[in-house]
Amino acid sequence: MIQSSIYEFYLDNFKEILVCENSKECEIAKEPLEFLGIKTFILPDFRAIKGDDLRSFNKELVSISKNLSEFYKCSSKKVLISPIRTILNKLPTSDQLMPKTIKFGDSIDFNSFKDELLRLGYTEVDVVQSSAEFSFRGDIIDICSLDEKAYRILLDFDQIESIKELDIYTQLSKNELESIEIVPFLANLSKDEFKNIKDINIDGFWEIENFKSYLDKNSTIFLHKFNKDEIQSDKDLSFLDEFEIISEPRIYRDLEISINNEFLELNQNRDITLIARNDALLNLLNINKNIKIIKSDVILNIGSNKELIISLNKKIPKTKKRKSSLIVDELRVGDLVVHQNYGLAKFNGLELLEIMGAKKEFITLMYQNSDKLLLPVENLDLIDRYIGSNVILDKLGKASFLKVKQKAREKLFIIASKILSLAAKRELESAKFIDTPSDQDKFMLSAKFDYTPDQIKAVDDILSDFKSQKIMDRLLCGDVGFGKTEVAMNAIFACVRSGFKALFFVPTTLLCKQHFDTLKARLNKFDIEVLRFDRFCSAKEKNEVKKALNSDKALVCVGTHALLGVKVNNLGLIIIDEEHKFGVNQKEKLKELSSSSHLLSMSATPIPRSLNMALSSIKSYSALLSAPELREDIRSFLKEYDEVVIKEAILRELRRGGQIFYIHNHIDSLEAKKKELLEILPNLKILILHSKIDSKVSEEEMINFLDKKYDLLLCTSIVESGIHIPNANTILIENSNKFGIADLHQLRGRVGRSDKEGYCYFLIEGDVSKESLKRLNSLVSNSYLGAGSTLAYHDLEIRGAGNLIGEAQSGHIENIGYSLYLKMLEDEINKLVNKEEKSDFEIELKLIVNAYLNSDFIKEDRLRLDLYRRLSLAKDVISIINLQSEIEDRFGKLDIYTKNFINLMIIKRLAIEQNIKSISNYKSAISLTYIDDKKVRLNSKDESDESIIEEVLIYLRRNK
Repeated sequence: MIQSSIYEFYLDNFKEILVCENSKECEIAKEPLEFLGIKTFILPDFRAIKGDDLRSFNKELVSISKNLSEFYKCSSKKVLISPIRTILNKLPTSDQLMPKTIKFGDSIDFNSFKDELLRLGYTEVDVVQSSAEFSFRGDIIDICSLDEKAYRILLDFDQIESIKELDIYTQLSKNELESIEIVPFLANLSKDEFKNIKDINIDGFWEIENFKSYLDKNSTIFLHKFNKDEIQSDKDLSFLDEFEIISEPRIYRDLEISINNEFLELNQNRDITLIARNDALLNLLNINKNIKIIKSDVILNIGSNKELIISLNKKIPKTKKRKSSLIVDELRVGDLVVHQNYGLAKFNGLELLEIMGAKKEFITLMYQNSDKLLLPVENLDLIDRYIGSNVILDKLGKASFLKVKQKAREKLFIIASKILSLAAKRELESAKFIDTPSDQDKFMLSAKFDYTPDQIKAVDDILSDFKSQKIMDRLLCGDVGFGKTEVAMNAIFACVRSGFKALFFVPTTLLCKQHFDTLKARLNKFDIEVLRFDRFCSAKEKNEVKKALNSDKALVCVGTHALLGVKVNNLGLIIIDEEHKFGVNQKEKLKELSSSSHLLSMSATPIPRSLNMALSSIKSYSALLSAPELREDIRSFLKEYDEVVIKEAILRELRRGGQIFYIHNHIDSLEAKKKELLEILPNLKILILHSKIDSKVSEEEMINFLDKKYDLLLCTSIVESGIHIPNANTILIENSNKFGIADLHQLRGRVGRSDKEGYCYFLIEGDVSKESLKRLNSLVSNSYLGAGSTLAYHDLEIRGAGNLIGEAQSGHIENIGYSLYLKMLEDEINKLVNKEEKSDFEIELKLIVNAYLNSDFIKEDRLRLDLYRRLSLAKDVISIINLQSEIEDRFGKLDIYTKNFINLMIIKRLAIEQNIKSISNYKSAISLTYIDDKKVRLNSKDESDESIIEEVLIYLRRNK
């Protein structure tokens, strides 16, 4: 009765601060206040305790600073809504969060302004991409405020010449502004305070308990009475007893209804108010004159004997965070790269050299025996970051890499041919017509939750495929827990309702049991038979399943690879979950089985865009990017192995009635680990599971764990694939540095699968390599819902390729690198489908001109390298000109060397289009050589760089 309690209280009373139990309750409490015209500000659930690394709570600290600042500044009727744990901390005052205003025409002292931003809690970076960051580049200042609104300030000496909005995803500016406000991150510190702060921690940062006095002054009220013993805090909580508690409502009640015309007719004697965010929601109903309409985003459903307030709105689901497209291919010194002609090398940075009197920048690549290759930056498109496990550098001067590449190309031709022949075979087969059942909508409603827009689109696309004349071959991608199985069940429902069988292949028996239970719970209600076939089944059960599959009866069967040898009649649909987990022979059998049936493959990994484009004519693709409505982000921590940390993590989960996964990936020492854990917490009920335990025992014990007969599951990584236990929301992973990113992300996805916040602890011991720490920190910083696609660049993408190609290809990937492998596969597919081939020749630009991205203009090597790469990969002159515009926007007016380099890239692109393989000059004499060895001579008006470049451009543009 949260909403009706608040609505009824605030009709007659007003309190400026409302305290709830958690974030979810805060969001619910906001709605009636917004409906009453009260401005609300919600603080996040901030649960940091003494000793916590506050980097893990950056999102909450930003939100506290932003929302408190807005609350203080608001002059209208307002309420601050806070979870109980947040107000236990010392929070900043209005003085500490006073924003700094910057106006057009203001004078700025460069160094003083930088110091001031640092004292405001902002961090200096090369490229602003997140809240509370700033970047200084010459006369350009970029600032990203706490609400992720970013601004670009252009200076004319020490005066502000312009202020523009900045798009942090494209790094381009737009829309002139008169002024902006910069809200402090935590506090606006004085110079003395800033000097004294060495380590920001939850106990030492705020010396004055000023916010607490603000609470006292404003007669804070609680929504619910709290049990202080359940609140994890070492602070004195006696002040909580002084706060007023909102009583249960006397007149109003919360409503859970499905609004329709019949309901409106039955309640026409009451005053009805309908809330809708748009007319489309209202158009579904017959609205009479007695009904009041309010256009609003509010979601409020309450009623009394005389009045009904009903919202037609649904909660808008969270979408995957969109990361900047810039610098995703960032190279660092020491990274392994693959040159298309010379093979595996170590990237050694940028080097500015003078060649025949002209300065140019080169990429330095180190090969075996410390041999060095200098690659002109305009040819940066010839190298790619190496993704694989081979660390043996190639030898310069040997043709061995070209031989390896040729072998890979031959193998790729076979793979591409198989892909296309399978597609062609499917084209010739007549597709089984699967109609959309009349009760498909009823089945979707039986899920008891709202589908995300991505799920609805995926279901619609699958049902459209079924009705077409073609056999479906669709890949469904979505991060862990984003609802792929729900989409698959809709496909199964339509298939079986149309009189066909559906097979659901899963990689493990544990997952098979789970999917079997899920499908039974949903499909049995609609009289659809669900069978199971795996090593858990007895011989008698297997025979019964085989008999049923050999009949013409419409049903669905979930099974592991054991199902591959069973004869199936009347097969309409095959679903494959995590295909990369199946072996080569099993994949071949799956291909044969699916040649005349609709096929839906599911993966937790997005596929590379370029390969998807190459395959788009033969495979359809659906992506689930929106998180389910009630899902919370998983809070991730990287910690040294410590019994105190382990004890606290386990106790916190047990206190909220949950269960724990503890991953210890060594079967032989699992019993010893159990003894260690029992020494820490003697009453802990621990279940041990691993792959060598008898399957029947594993199944029975897993059921016991689901029934909460155990507190903690101590196991190897067998729980990685798709296991769904909503009550287990804390996972501890020992020696996490010994796992790959894909495995860790999958393991983390086992928690936070309900409306409770999940906790994941990556535990490390002893000396851990810098590379491992970098990988683990990447996981910690990418712990939001949908992070799989951000992490995909590392090693998740390899799994994506496996889903598409289904071949034993790892050896070829190791030899030539993943990126080059995908490029070559794309080329082979394009050749076979008669698409336009890419130019294979390399152009040699030997113009003796000073042309490079000037380090005085773009100071950071990583930014210059990123721009070099993007310019070298530009496919046409328009793209290069757009990049030039971006560079001018980001860094200011081009200097002569940078302008020369951009013109050089335009020359390169025009020359490739005109089949010119070489351009060189000696003084003012310029020579162009075509692929057919035809030569053209030009003469510039003088020997200056500008004249030489201008002469070549005039010729190329004239002949375009």
